[in-house]
Amino acid sequence: MKELLKSSNWISGLQWLFFIFTNIVVIPITVGAAFELEPSKIVSLLQLSFILTGLACIVQAIFGHKRAIMEGQSGLWWGIILSLCTTAAAQGMPLPVLGGSLTVGIIISAILTLIIGVTGFGPSLAKLFNPAVMGVFMFLFGCQLIGIFLKGMLGIPFGNQTQGAQIDLSISLLSIIIAIFVIVISVKASPSVRRYGLLLGIIVGWIAYALIFETESQVSQVSSFAIELFPLGKPAWDIGIIVTTILAGLLNTANTFGALKGTDEMYKEQTTNSQYRASFTITGIFTMLAGVLGLVPYSPYVSSIGFLSQTGIIKRIPFILGGFMFMVMGLIPPVGHFFSQLPLSIGSAVLFVSYLLLLNSSLSFFKQVKFNTVNAYRSAVPLFVGIIIMTLPASYFLSIPSVIRPLLSSGLLMGIILALLMENLFDWDRYGVEDESKEEKKENKVFKINLRAK
Repeated sequence: MKELLKSSNWISGLQWLFFIFTNIVVIPITVGAAFELEPSKIVSLLQLSFILTGLACIVQAIFGHKRAIMEGQSGLWWGIILSLCTTAAAQGMPLPVLGGSLTVGIIISAILTLIIGVTGFGPSLAKLFNPAVMGVFMFLFGCQLIGIFLKGMLGIPFGNQTQGAQIDLSISLLSIIIAIFVIVISVKASPSVRRYGLLLGIIVGWIAYALIFETESQVSQVSSFAIELFPLGKPAWDIGIIVTTILAGLLNTANTFGALKGTDEMYKEQTTNSQYRASFTITGIFTMLAGVLGLVPYSPYVSSIGFLSQTGIIKRIPFILGGFMFMVMGLIPPVGHFFSQLPLSIGSAVLFVSYLLLLNSSLSFFKQVKFNTVNAYRSAVPLFVGIIIMTLPASYFLSIPSVIRPLLSSGLLMGIILALLMENLFDWDRYGVEDESKEEKKENKVFKINLRAK
């Protein structure tokens, strides 16, 4: 109780609130826009996202993995859903069919995640995600989300509205200035100020945007919201979309491994089997709710690693308070509506800086891998293939059968799958060792000869 009364915990909780808020607020708005939903439905998705995300954070912190790791709508899922919207537009697939098929796939993924949690299969599955796989995942995950945030900073619409879009120079300039402002604070400021860098970036950016531009609400004002089942489309059966979403759900488990393994050093303890079981079970429950309510599925946020590194707020109390305040925002429509006024370009700029730290997480995993000139292919192939696929237009994949087209057109999924296959089918640690040993012996021999000559 004393901890709840400390002002420092509430101030830190406020920063958690804004971190959760900036990560979540753009997701339902962009997904709703990509599916061309009515403003009132987007409002409902936004408020439901606030309520469920706040509740998920609290439940995970108290009953799940018991760490200050944000549980929210998965960036992996978000990127894939927006990518599928673009692909569906190129294929001429009706959005309700896409949404309904996504719903079926998400519900199946939720059931599989629950099974992983209840059966305790998580630790066995974690063995597949060795440091090399996690390094590839972190890097490609960062590339995909940084790409989304960079588009937001440049004023480019999300989803299938990008056709004919152009960079908004004035918005881009302000977004870049805010991103630089947050980076300078994160690098130059004292630790006591540095931890509030993201919050300061949002406040300064929001005020500057309001003074420079005419602000328009992304969603309409409402006094209440209605819960609608399957708002993206009634359950449908497109095999290609369903298969892709199921695979995405399985690969989304990498978020749990990445977030928990990535915070082991901060908490100075290894994640236990019971923590994995509880975390997967809770994620499965909220993913099931997300599928029915038309929300992006849930997972622990890997970006929490960067936030924790940047702020040093690893205690659970501020995190729980932040989750509680975020849930209240969803329960009080005027409050949620006020915060929904945050310009997407400013939110994207702040998140852009936050997600840049995923590079450090990726390098931390790669440091645990013994690379040489021969076995570098283990990570080079999935990294470069994944990045190149991300840059290809959706129209390039129209010649591929529709069953596998959604999967093959996702650079993130293909990169992770390639990394899993290459790491678990080959023993890369034994390749190149003999050649390096010979080279070392040769260098030692030359060194001894030179030493004798002296």
